[in-house]
Formats: sequence, C-alpha cells, structure tokens
Amino acid sequence: MKAVLVSLIEDEQLIRESLVGLIDNYPGLNIHTVAESVESFLENEEARSSQILLLDIGLKGGISGLEGIRPIKHMAPEIEIIMLTTFDDSDHVFKALCAGASAYLTKQSPFAKIVEAIEVVGQGGSYMSPEIARKVVNYFAPSQKRTNLTPRQQQIVQGVVDGLSYKLIADKLMISTETVRDHIKKIYRKLEINSKTELIKKQRDGQIV
Repeated sequence: MKAVLVSLIEDEQLIRESLVGLIDNYPGLNIHTVAESVESFLENEEARSSQILLLDIGLKGGISGLEGIRPIKHMAPEIEIIMLTTFDDSDHVFKALCAGASAYLTKQSPFAKIVEAIEVVGQGGSYMSPEIARKVVNYFAPSQKRTNLTPRQQQIVQGVVDGLSYKLIADKLMISTETVRDHIKKIYRKLEINSKTELIKKQRDGQIV
C-alpha cells in the first residue's frame, strides 16, 4: 500500500520542522512538499501531486491560508485541505469550510488527532475537533440565538476571552478603563448575561458574531 503524500504550508519554523519529523516517521505517511507560503506552494509543480495539505491560516504577509484555499483547489482539485491553525473562532471555521477545506483543527490538537484527520479525509470524509464541531452545531441549530456586537465590543470580548484585565484591555485598545466597563455593561445587556463566565461560554459556542 502506497504511503499518503502529505504536504504542509506553515511559516513558523519550529512547528514546521516538528510536523515534518512526526509525519515522516509515521507509518503510511510521507512528507511530500513543504512551503512557508501559499505563493511558494502554488509555484511548485510537484505540489500538484499532493494528496493531503495541512494549511495554516495566519501566514505572515502575502496570501493568507483562507485566501489560499481556492487557488490551491483550482491548481489541484484532488488535494484535500486540512486547516491546522491557532484560530478557533466561528468566522474562520466557516470561511475555511465554505472555501473548500475538508477538515479544521487547532494547533493544540494532539498529533494522534492530526493523523486521524488525515486518515478520515484521505478516505473521503471530513474531520473537525469536538470543539470546532460544537461551533458548527451551535451555529446551524435553529433554536440557537446569536447576537451581533459592534467591532469595538467584539475586541473587548476577545480581550476578556484572552484573560486580560479591564485595564490591559483599555491599554491595548487605547481607551479608558471606564469605557471598557461601560462597553461590558452594554454587552451583558445585549447577551442577557451577568458574568464573565457566561460571556466566554457564549463566545466559544459561536453565539456572538
């Protein structure tokens, strides 16, 4: 049985080298093409014969992982794309899946899960980590209520989710702590919640857009 040809687009050297080592030493998998950018991958003729592509979203400069999905699929329609990224918000997940990705994993996923995703996708299936799958379910559930926040409110929510204090959020956004508190009150009223824990849960469940 031939080994599955796995390619990789990742601009972080340590992550790239770690994945290359793990995949090349795993039975049934072979590293095929390694690139630091979507552009260099598209320019490599050998990349066309890749079977699976692990694609990062947050690439520094040039074409992002999300923007790269369609041209990659246009170049080689048979390539199955697995997003492997630090982003786990609903917006990135749905944009990637709608653009043609077959799977979505975060970089916090154990290597065994990455291998599992490669195997599932290689057999024609789709794969998502449980956390990502929950976001999809919540997004499409007809009874689920989603609330639109302003761009500033979304920034403040992200700060809370990242564990920042109101002062650190204020410093980061160059506004006063009182302004942050005022936004928090308005966010709580919009979402009909009373605590930071509820706010974080709603954000992670994809109920905030």
